[in-house]
Amino acid sequence: MSSLPLEAELPPKPRNHLRAALGVAAFLMLTIATCVPAIGGIEIDLRAIARNWSNGSNLLSQMLQPDFTFLPRTIGPMLETLQMALVGAVAAAFVSVPLTLWAAAPTNPNKATRRLVRTVINIVRSVPDLVYATVLVAMIGVGALPGLLTLFLFNLGVVVKLVSEAIDSGDHSYMEAGRAAGGSQLQINRTTALPQSWPLFANQWLYALELNVRISAILGIVGAGGIGRLLDERRAFYAYDDVAVTILEILVVVVLIEFASNSLRKRLV
Repeated sequence: MSSLPLEAELPPKPRNHLRAALGVAAFLMLTIATCVPAIGGIEIDLRAIARNWSNGSNLLSQMLQPDFTFLPRTIGPMLETLQMALVGAVAAAFVSVPLTLWAAAPTNPNKATRRLVRTVINIVRSVPDLVYATVLVAMIGVGALPGLLTLFLFNLGVVVKLVSEAIDSGDHSYMEAGRAAGGSQLQINRTTALPQSWPLFANQWLYALELNVRISAILGIVGAGGIGRLLDERRAFYAYDDVAVTILEILVVVVLIEFASNSLRKRLV
């Protein structure tokens, strides 16, 4: 007598409609509370938005009519932006390797130096990039150099933070084998930790390069060079048709860089 296969059916997942409704209600109440100035919320003037909507619509109508004859003038600033992004990412890549190894516990057992490096990196990361650019422009002057230094500091903080945390959370049995064989910490880092960490570094370096092009467009507002400086100049003259061309160019360049970095990431990681 042949036995028929039994079809196993999972019981339906229990649903607690009351809990879901209470969660949604709490979320809505919290959102509304943040908009009430009397209890410390931010003030949102919906009437001002409705009153000034025509200004926004006029601006959008101008930006929907880009003047592509302005495009040749953007090539030089865009090339400067790409140079800033590339040099900043490469410089940060070289400096980030030793700092990352000093900031991670498996590659630096010394708590004092590890905490010192982490503190410095946290301070570097806590300062917004626009603040760096503003201070450096005041110290050095208007141009690409303040933007380059700002991108270097921004990339350094991001790469060291993310890669060192990834090393901390990884499995390092191979390093224990190196210590058992009598190797020094420097030898272990060079022969075992670095080869294992190169994919992590490559991933973050490419990510930093992508971010640099976006950030440099903002840094130009405070005079840090690149395409952002031209963008701020045309905005100041209310030439929103030129602004639209510049924004479209930035969008195309960012998409191309992201596509190229994703292709490289698949080969390297």
